[in-house]
Amino acid sequence: MKVPIESDDQKAAAAPAEGVQDTAGASQAPGQGGQAEGDMTPEEEAARVEAAKRAGEQAAEEDFQADAQRIRAERDELQRKLDGVADQVDAAKRQAADSANRLARLQADWENYRRRTAQERLAEKERAAEKLVVSLLPVLDDMERASEHAHATGGDDDQLLQFVEGVDAIHDKMYGVLNKEGVEVIDPTGQAFDPNLHQAIGRVENAEVYDETVAQVYQKGYRMGDKVIRSAMVMVSYGGPKRPAPEPEPEAPEAEGDGGTTDAQAQDTGSSEAEK
Repeated sequence: MKVPIESDDQKAAAAPAEGVQDTAGASQAPGQGGQAEGDMTPEEEAARVEAAKRAGEQAAEEDFQADAQRIRAERDELQRKLDGVADQVDAAKRQAADSANRLARLQADWENYRRRTAQERLAEKERAAEKLVVSLLPVLDDMERASEHAHATGGDDDQLLQFVEGVDAIHDKMYGVLNKEGVEVIDPTGQAFDPNLHQAIGRVENAEVYDETVAQVYQKGYRMGDKVIRSAMVMVSYGGPKRPAPEPEPEAPEAEGDGGTTDAQAQDTGSSEAEK
């Protein structure tokens, strides 16, 4: 058990009280009368009051410091919790931003994959269609050769001519189906030789036409869309004059100045005013 330690002010405040008790005891001794000699003077009373004030102020200051210390401890604890929550919020924000970036990259990768697979499927479809068309082209060639041979050697044989007309109709029908798929014939007879479209298999001397002119088509070529799927086999002429260079395309006429007005614009203006 701790023994309370009295301060100097408390001792000073207690001292006059003891003197008062002693004086009072002395004044009550038998045989003495009048005012007690131990009564406090105004100075002692003021000192006692001052000492009590200082003791109260000191106790109040100690209580204030204890409360302040407790409040500071609570503040520090709350600040630590707030810092921890702020760190968690920052971590959550970083995680959310990282997730958003990964989601954007994943979506971009998916879009690229979808476009790539769509292009691959389209290209595969075009290759399959091109392969089928290329495999059918010799059939068209055989029909054309048979028709030409029948017309050249058939004479007046009506039955043969009817048969040939039927073959021609089948040929035209097949070509119509292929034409709907973008297949077109390359028949460059009389045109300038183009190594990108034609395959030369021989040369024929002819001074009456320009040099490097397709004189005869041995086998027609075909294109499918913008792609040449089979070059035309041709005979090329030589010995003639050089083909002149192609003329440049005429430039589009420049628009008239701001002050000029075309007939169409004038008609539009008149129509608008009439409607008003």
